[in-house]
Amino acid sequence: FSFLRWVALSLRHRTNVAFAMLSQFARASRSFSTGVRVAAGGGAKLKSQPGPNIVLVDGARTPFLMSGTDYKDMMPHDLQREAIRGLLKKTGLPVEKVEYVICGSVIAEVKTSNIAREAVLSAGWPDTIPAHTVTQACISANQAITTSVGYMKSGFVNVCVAGGAEFMSDVPIRFSRPVRKRLMASTKVKSVGGYLSLLNGLKLKDLAPEPPAVAEFSSREVMGHSADRLTSFFGVTREEQDDFALRSHTLAQEAQDKGYLDDVTPVKVPGKGFVEKDNGIRVASREKLAQLKPAFIKPHGTITAANSSFLTDGASAVLLMTEEKAKELGYQPLAYLRHFTYVAQDPAEQLLLGPAYATPKVLDMAGLSLKDIDVFEFHEAFAGQILANLKALDSEDFCQKYMKRGKVGAIPMEKFNKWGGSLSLGHPFGATGGRLLTTTAKRLIKEDGQFGLIAACAAGGLGHAMLVERYPSK
Repeated sequence: FSFLRWVALSLRHRTNVAFAMLSQFARASRSFSTGVRVAAGGGAKLKSQPGPNIVLVDGARTPFLMSGTDYKDMMPHDLQREAIRGLLKKTGLPVEKVEYVICGSVIAEVKTSNIAREAVLSAGWPDTIPAHTVTQACISANQAITTSVGYMKSGFVNVCVAGGAEFMSDVPIRFSRPVRKRLMASTKVKSVGGYLSLLNGLKLKDLAPEPPAVAEFSSREVMGHSADRLTSFFGVTREEQDDFALRSHTLAQEAQDKGYLDDVTPVKVPGKGFVEKDNGIRVASREKLAQLKPAFIKPHGTITAANSSFLTDGASAVLLMTEEKAKELGYQPLAYLRHFTYVAQDPAEQLLLGPAYATPKVLDMAGLSLKDIDVFEFHEAFAGQILANLKALDSEDFCQKYMKRGKVGAIPMEKFNKWGGSLSLGHPFGATGGRLLTTTAKRLIKEDGQFGLIAACAAGGLGHAMLVERYPSK
């Protein structure tokens, strides 16, 4: 009996030990999947979020081209179609698994205003896949991505394609309002005299076309003019801006040469063959950059064509899933999509400072600090805008006065936009957010980091930031 009792107690002890080990492992796994971790600085933890984990499986984009070049005879939905097709070809996902498509666009082609739906249909995807288009200026693709996150967090869907497109080679150009009013009235006219009467009161200036304005509707100020004022406020010099622009182009050229930009999917252009690379990268000398004249405030402004992003045609797409669905389908994701935020300021005074406001907000939401971030990817609207935001984050006076907090700190440039940015790669307004997300995830893998931070400004005084966490390797 004693021997049997000893055996029973021994088995019970071993069972308790095994159960305790399994419980510890389960807690550790659960902590990682919900984002709880001790940060590099010691003590900080990434706060958990409700709902399932959302992952980035992969991303794809068309080559970003300067407007008026090889894409000029296409339409915006053509580019979006090529991006989503390239994404599925790259990932091997059967199209029947896609449950929803959301795309961003800013200056819409009136014939295809719901560019997401037109891309789905022209790609030959099932017409049962719902799709809609969002617009939020330069963060439209970011909005498409975070809307998809919300849909999946709510349990509505498990697989989304998100992205966006912009086509600046053929923007809608309207007649003036006096002419439009007469054209609308002409549908009810039934006589020659009636048509002639429509000309009454029409002035010669009314015949001038109205292209889309690259200016704030509320303030009437051109964005470049606002950027010039911003650089003046923060004391950003022309030389600093030209140096940053040169850095962007140099790093983009290196990334292209080394094959890092593998999210680019070739596009077959009718009559031209395949386009395979971004065509806006230009590595020039400092002397050549210094020769350019100011583009907006003349003659003393510091914003030039070289230190500004250029008008771009292009599209992007990312494949997002719940982690559970990705595992079910056998995918090894690139990254988790963690906390994100949107901010807004006075567009007349702080139009381009979205990153400065959004960065500390999203870090606070996650319980992290700058030192916990391994990869930074900020949208480069202007070199001066980027440098002003970096100075704002590291300014005690600015942070205290405008954000009611201590300074956020200096972002290490060795972690910042290491593969170039919008200044060099291009900036299709509706598509840039997709590029930022994919690049962040791939840089985290290449540079062996864990957390990446995306930030961008947008017209209207808007801003966005998102935290991305590298998915653990098998």
